[in-house]
Amino acid sequence: MRAAPTILHLDMDAFYASAEQAAKPSLRGRPVVVGGIGTRGVVATASYEARKLGVHSAMPTAQARRLAPNAAYLVPRFALYRTVSDQVMELLGRLSPLVEPLSLDEAFVDLEAGGVADDSASARVVGEQLRTVIRAVTGLSGSVGLAGSKMLAKIASEEAKPDGLLLIEPGTERELLAPMPVRILPGVGPATGDHLRRAGMTLVSHLDEAGEAELVRLLGKAHGVALHRMARGYDDRPVVAERDAKSVSVEDTFDVDLHDRVRVRAEVERLAGRCVRRLREAGRSGRTVVLKVRRYDFSTLTRSETLRGPTDDPTVVREAAQRLLEAVDTTGGVRLLGVGVTGLADFTQEDLFAQAAEAEHAAEESAADAPDRQDGAMEGGAAATVREGGEQPASRRWPAGHDVRHEVHGHGWVQGSGVGRVTVRFEEPWTAPGRVRTFRIDDPQLRPAEPLPLVRDPADYSSWPASLPKSLSGAVPAEGEESSP
Repeated sequence: MRAAPTILHLDMDAFYASAEQAAKPSLRGRPVVVGGIGTRGVVATASYEARKLGVHSAMPTAQARRLAPNAAYLVPRFALYRTVSDQVMELLGRLSPLVEPLSLDEAFVDLEAGGVADDSASARVVGEQLRTVIRAVTGLSGSVGLAGSKMLAKIASEEAKPDGLLLIEPGTERELLAPMPVRILPGVGPATGDHLRRAGMTLVSHLDEAGEAELVRLLGKAHGVALHRMARGYDDRPVVAERDAKSVSVEDTFDVDLHDRVRVRAEVERLAGRCVRRLREAGRSGRTVVLKVRRYDFSTLTRSETLRGPTDDPTVVREAAQRLLEAVDTTGGVRLLGVGVTGLADFTQEDLFAQAAEAEHAAEESAADAPDRQDGAMEGGAAATVREGGEQPASRRWPAGHDVRHEVHGHGWVQGSGVGRVTVRFEEPWTAPGRVRTFRIDDPQLRPAEPLPLVRDPADYSSWPASLPKSLSGAVPAEGEESSP
């Protein structure tokens, strides 16, 4: 535990949805839901306007539509989100060599290691400057928590949302945590929370009062000891710059259960190809291939096979996944399939008898564009790829929310498609809300486009934080001013 609040936690506000609102002037101030938009789709994130209506991450999209029927439902644009994330992480990297990303929109920063803060006043200034520069560079807002530990910094950023900053002074941790619900602590999920509730413990103060021995009796030694320490505000975990990935995986949920064994095999092959592409993009290889199958009755089976050595060969991974599939009964129907690789390494062990031909790579790329699929992901690091079948071909060619360009009308985005038509709103991030027009899906003047930057002419902050303009400087708290609530 530190004597100064020099651990910073940044969490971008409703990241995917906020990026979509920044890119689409007509959606600003309106409820926006990003995720899978089919009948089995899942909400990745919702704007604050949608959250007021009860929509939240991980909720089935069908339920979200009942709560917010007039919201805009958009398919994720990960190219845009990664670009903005890279901008944010680059800014964080200027503050310290110790930056620990948790997801595209969330990271810890050790300000002390970067020499930019050593007490409450300097930490607050850096936090306020960071929020201002992020907005100027990306057009989006982020919330900042500052504390003497990672746990409390993360709690502080959550309490500061949206678009705020909260600094927790060391020494005030127990007072701050006491009235909070036990679910605020890391490692207390729904099951543990319910177990504690039945024991009469619903607030953090109840855990502190119960004592370590009682928590060990209820939860076991490791969990009980750790939870009691956290309830008293203790957390000495360091900020780690490199978080080594333990696995690479992809999965699809199907709109209609698969019964055809040939189709199931084809889907496993496609997933294996996608998994290897992600593996290679990360510059890694892996030794253990994992197959995940969720059946019609929601039972989930996981099978794995360990190879002779690490590989990133698509043929080796595909054949291993197919062998694992042979041992799984899929006659009742398959709801979800997943392929992953674990035991990651930075090198490969070549298999001279299993080299992938270029033609096979081309076939995999073609399969990736097959009908009845739509990719999505959960905000905050929890990936979820969503399959959406039974839609019009236009919905797959022109996903809702994605960018297009028309030779006459310029840049726009897809509002919807189907029955041979695609509806487009023509506007850019820096224009007024634009006009809506409808075209045939095969209109030769309309084509997919890359996302536009969210800020047209961002200011030059290449020398930040050393020479930040005075107009952006955060105010140092006056003597005696309280920093924690």
